[in-house]
Amino acid sequence: MTALERSWYQPYGWSWLLWPLSVLFALISALRRQLFKTGVLKTSKLPVPVVVVGNISVGGTGKTPVTLWLCDYLRQKGWKPGIVSRGYGVTIKAPKLVDVQHDNPSTVGDEPYLLASRSSCPVVVCPDRVAAAHYLLAQTDCNIIVSDDGLQHYALYRDLEIILLDGSRGLGNGLLLPAGPLREGAWRLKNADLVLSNALPNSHTPYTFELQPAQARALLDEQQKLLPGAQVTLVSGIGNPRRFTRSAAQMGYHTDKAHFFPDHHAFSADDLADLTGPLLMTEKDAVKCRPFAKTDWFYLPVSARVPQAAQDLLAAKLSQLWSRYGL
Repeated sequence: MTALERSWYQPYGWSWLLWPLSVLFALISALRRQLFKTGVLKTSKLPVPVVVVGNISVGGTGKTPVTLWLCDYLRQKGWKPGIVSRGYGVTIKAPKLVDVQHDNPSTVGDEPYLLASRSSCPVVVCPDRVAAAHYLLAQTDCNIIVSDDGLQHYALYRDLEIILLDGSRGLGNGLLLPAGPLREGAWRLKNADLVLSNALPNSHTPYTFELQPAQARALLDEQQKLLPGAQVTLVSGIGNPRRFTRSAAQMGYHTDKAHFFPDHHAFSADDLADLTGPLLMTEKDAVKCRPFAKTDWFYLPVSARVPQAAQDLLAAKLSQLWSRYGL
């Protein structure tokens, strides 16, 4: 976490000096929303429902595990989900259907690659989510689209919004970028169909989901597992490494060494060459490190557990969409 990011979560952090820039950011964001609302900027509506899973804040909230849970939940309810994602940190100009056999995280992005690997759903990556969604419909038989981290991508009409919050960090100082961690103000939560808080309850939602870790698995051999109680060196390149630290401790792994890199860090063998194993990393980092992994490198699988009350609310809204779209 950078000095600026640490300041966002301090009561009187120095980032308040950037407040004038936050006001400008808010004005530009408001103007952009108004242009979409009035039709000056076009919003594209698809022939199938679109569900957005996203954040109003910068940093990790457990979005990838929740997206994986949602895709599994949709299949259980009889839907055929597909996923569209931006592909952060990679250069993609035209929509691309992720092929886990031939693509890699450096060409399609770490999150899209992980989603394609774990969800068994078709995943199309492109900065233009409208183009990605049309391509997904043309190439697959999906009848519902999950937009990964597309909350502020208003060019794509959405039928259902799920916003995630980090219960431990909340909304920080409550300011918009760059003085605070918010992409949009707290008012935005009231417009969502479902707000889920990670780990800890807060005043913004009654629904709290859990991230349940499992026994660590070796990068080079999924059948090889790391027994709880082992002393490990933590490695991560995610938005909220503290959550990873808690999950590792929850599974009984001990550490006094941790090496945290920026979110979406493009790992190389040199980054980890001097670290002593066993190394323990997140699954999102593991997909990038597997090509040069050693035998004592492990990743920590994590799955989301969504409360039944939230599932019931989601089921009711999905039932309405099923009828509305004549599915």
